[in-house]
Amino acid sequence: MTGVPASAAGGSQAGAAGKASAMGSAKGVGPKSGGATAGGADTGAEGGAKSPRGGKIAAAAVNQASVWNIANLLTMLRLVLVPAFVALMLADGGYDPAWRSLAWAAFAIAMITDLFDGHLARTYNLVTDFGKIADPIADKAIMGAALICLSALGDLPWWVTAVILGRELGITLLRFLVIRYGVIPASRGGKLKTLTQGVAVGMYILALTGWLATLRWWVMAAAVVLTVVTGLDYVRQAIVLRRQGIAERKAALEETEA
Repeated sequence: MTGVPASAAGGSQAGAAGKASAMGSAKGVGPKSGGATAGGADTGAEGGAKSPRGGKIAAAAVNQASVWNIANLLTMLRLVLVPAFVALMLADGGYDPAWRSLAWAAFAIAMITDLFDGHLARTYNLVTDFGKIADPIADKAIMGAALICLSALGDLPWWVTAVILGRELGITLLRFLVIRYGVIPASRGGKLKTLTQGVAVGMYILALTGWLATLRWWVMAAAVVLTVVTGLDYVRQAIVLRRQGIAERKAALEETEA
């Protein structure tokens, strides 16, 4: 008998064990379960610290890689074809049939790729921010370059170029103005307008004579009519969309206040 109470002895043993455990943990030589837990915590903390950074890097790599898809490459091709088309169109004074044929080939390639890039992007989920911006720019650039070159060479009246380009730029601006209320979808009339414009401008680029020259005038006339009619229809859609958006916001605000 030492005269030390059992509870005190137990407390001393527990304290010693606690000190030993603490010293072992500090030195990294504690019990296996404690060491594994500490090591797992360190690894988990370290992995947790690295995970967001790795996720950002991976996401950036995916986004960067997604820009170089087939749809965007076709859009880039159209952008590159614009200066090439202008150079071919104005070569040798702009009236050489051979150069005009090459210019027509460049214009035709640009119009054909315009039909495919959007379809590919939507079908295979290749839509990117770059494509959303570059695609309409490429469309307007090749068509605008062709119309301006034709008017500058005296093959097409300037008022026709002004009507078509004014409509295209105006509708593009209108889409941006009402985008907070919704998106104006492309109509069948708009698609027909684009096709008719492409055919008409293509026929004017070629050095056509005889009845083909007369035919291209009528095709261009149809393109101008479709340009105006579809432009007015887009304006109507924008007004309706804006009114609906304002009404929905007002109703939502009244419901919130109620």
